[in-house]
Amino acid sequence: MPDPQRLRRVPRQARSRQKLAQVLAAADRLLAAEGVEALTTTRVAAEAGISVGTLYQYLPDRDAITEALAEGYLARLEALMDTFAERAAAETWDDPVGLLVDAFAGLYRAEPGFRALWFGRGLTEGTRQADLAHKRVMATGVRRILVAQRLLRDDDAADVACRTAFLAADAVIQEAFRAEPDGAAGLLDQLKAMLRAYLDRLPR
Repeated sequence: MPDPQRLRRVPRQARSRQKLAQVLAAADRLLAAEGVEALTTTRVAAEAGISVGTLYQYLPDRDAITEALAEGYLARLEALMDTFAERAAAETWDDPVGLLVDAFAGLYRAEPGFRALWFGRGLTEGTRQADLAHKRVMATGVRRILVAQRLLRDDDAADVACRTAFLAADAVIQEAFRAEPDGAAGLLDQLKAMLRAYLDRLPR
């Protein structure tokens, strides 16, 4: 659910939560098709099949809409990382780097709205702050995976190493999808090679 501080009214009943989900799904469709400029309250309400007054009950303006969408996108990325961290504790992977890069590139492909928001000019200060917190969560997930796979010593230096690896991967993946809707294969391949070489240098 979006941050309650950004919602005009926090939905408590199942019907109200479903209505909010309907609104955000409509906003996501508009964002993917037309960009952030389409996210006016009037357009979103029309796309969702509700009145503007109903929309105002939950999301009072464009910033609230974009921030709610961004929170959903970031939550899906974090959930994917958490799934891999849990798997890493029970499995042994031949190529953790390739597995993770391919998985997150796949999520970028599946989320045109996310790409439209992140690569456009619709980010608010609240979204930027949420992204900073998101990067810390993701770096922690990388550490959990590498430690579980016995590819990284679990010490203080691991935090810096995993933050560095994630920030580099995040930047290159974003650039790959700015270049091509399906992700520039050459950039993604070079990212894997770079991360594998970096991983080989870390203390185990």
